[in-house]
Amino acid sequence: MIDFDFTPFFTKYESLVGMADAVFNKMCKEYELLVKCKNGCSDCCHALFDLTLVEAMYINTRFNQAFSEKERKALLEKANRADRKTYRIKKEAYNEMQKGKNEVDILGMMALEKVRCPLLNDEEECDLYQYRPITCRFYGIPTEINGMSHTCGESDFKEGEKYPTVKLGVIQKQLYDISEEIVRALNTKYVKMADILVPLSMAILTEYNEEYLGLAGSKDNSGKGNVDGDGK
Repeated sequence: MIDFDFTPFFTKYESLVGMADAVFNKMCKEYELLVKCKNGCSDCCHALFDLTLVEAMYINTRFNQAFSEKERKALLEKANRADRKTYRIKKEAYNEMQKGKNEVDILGMMALEKVRCPLLNDEEECDLYQYRPITCRFYGIPTEINGMSHTCGESDFKEGEKYPTVKLGVIQKQLYDISEEIVRALNTKYVKMADILVPLSMAILTEYNEEYLGLAGSKDNSGKGNVDGDGK
């Protein structure tokens, strides 16, 4: 990570994390018999989703702080495998869209795809649980984004019945706004960087250095991070 104080932005992000946990805990109390989250259940750890810039950078920072070089190497190998699989799934979805397939059908197809999170260990527990993404924190209770609702298949929430539902689009907008603040504060030449979404695997693989962030004086103009992968 570059020599830049991300604390104000990470503090705002952590406030959203606190809100997410409070909402989840409230739902657990009110719908105790319907929420089935428990130790050893890792259904949410195979779901496909992307991170905004602030969340990707936050998790990248915590990842590098939490593990030794040897531990990071093993986890990055797992991240490479997950990222390649995610890339193939997204490429197939893009090809289907180019063929004119309905976007809702494509999203439904992608929702059925499973990619094991590189942070999921052999005991089916998260190696970075304290700093897991906000999406993970809402998994297990009803959510909605772009008019499409979702509930964990392991839960006992019934389709067609009305429950308090988390509007993920609202959360995403708040994450995007913080990401925009980071882009402005960095004064990067990549003014649209806040628009980029990445899977968790890419977030921990990426080196958020001056070249990647497009800062003045950087040597690389490509805007790509230094990652180990298949060159995509």
